[in-house]
Amino acid sequence: MSESDFPLPPPTFEFLVFSLKTQAEMQLGLYGFGGDRPESPNLSAASHAIDLLAMIVEKTRGNLSIEEQRLIENSLTELRFRFVQISEEHAKKESAKTDGAKSPAADAETKTGEDSAAAS
Repeated sequence: MSESDFPLPPPTFEFLVFSLKTQAEMQLGLYGFGGDRPESPNLSAASHAIDLLAMIVEKTRGNLSIEEQRLIENSLTELRFRFVQISEEHAKKESAKTDGAKSPAADAETKTGEDSAAAS
C-alpha cells in the first residue's frame, strides 16, 4: 500500500480541533515516539498552536453546535493549563541548570572570602 492509498479521515471540525490540539501537545513535549522519552518543549510553537485554536474560537463564535463549542473550549482550557504547568517546570529546570553552573564559582568565592577573613 503506497502512501497515497492511505485513507484520510474526513475533514471535520472535530478533526481540525484534534489536529491542532495534538500539535500543541507534541510541542509541549507530552509525547514520545518509539520508546524515546519526550523531547524538551518548544514553548513558542506550542503557544502558536494554542493561539490558533483561540482564534478559531473567536471567529466561529455563535456558529458552532453545543458539542463543537464544548470540544474546542475544553481543548483550549486543557492546553492552556498544561502550557502553564510545563512553562513553570521548564523555568525551574533552566534555573537549576544555571544555579548548578554558578555554584562551584560561588563556593570558591565564598572560600576565598573566608580565607581572607581568617588571615586578618
